[in-house]
Amino acid sequence: MLHGITEFLSTFGIWGMFIHSFIDAIIFPIPAFFLQVSLSILNPSSALWLATVGYIACLLGTPIGYLIGRLLGKSVLTKLVKKEWVEKATVMFKKNGEAAILIGSFTPIPFKVFTILSGALHFSIWRLLAFAAIGRAAKFYIVGVLFYYYGKAAEQLINSYLTYVFLGIAVVLAIGWAWLKKRQKKKEQAVRQLSEESPVQASIAPIEQAAETPALEETVLADSQKDRIPKDQAVKKMTAPRKQVP
Repeated sequence: MLHGITEFLSTFGIWGMFIHSFIDAIIFPIPAFFLQVSLSILNPSSALWLATVGYIACLLGTPIGYLIGRLLGKSVLTKLVKKEWVEKATVMFKKNGEAAILIGSFTPIPFKVFTILSGALHFSIWRLLAFAAIGRAAKFYIVGVLFYYYGKAAEQLINSYLTYVFLGIAVVLAIGWAWLKKRQKKKEQAVRQLSEESPVQASIAPIEQAAETPALEETVLADSQKDRIPKDQAVKKMTAPRKQVP
């Protein structure tokens, strides 16, 4: 039945791609990837246009999937897709939500699992949209570019290698994001330490200055005493008879 729906949508061409990609992010269990490949085989010259339409529709459907998860929880997923997929996605999300969305954009797991799960786990919708935009763009446009430049021959490439390419890209993106996040965290910790140390140093400085002031005054007084002429010597010098010049 579901494959029959996909075939029915394929008769609408671009609009069928839009509808399939839109509901793929919400409720439909068959990924839009399959319809994109089918339509791209029929007309490789429109492959990039198909990728663009599918990409936009997916992003438009993402907030709706998120809202379903927020209202109904992740239990609704088990009625739509395999329980195994839900469990795997949940484990990925708990480890790193951003990486889960990036990797989920390329895996065979339907994307709705990640949109609904994001809402159920109260993940930020703006971060979901941001990382979905990156991951889904890569997936849609890789397929589009292959068919646009290689035509129907791209089908063999996709069947043989695309899964590995997708997984490789997903892992690289996830590692890169984890590295950037770790680096940012270190910077924030360094800034926090500096802000914590500054008030302490500011409070210590006046105490050190106060301790140094008496010693400085004693040094200056001692130097001035050295340069001063004793009073009795000055009196003797004034009263001493002057020698007359012959």
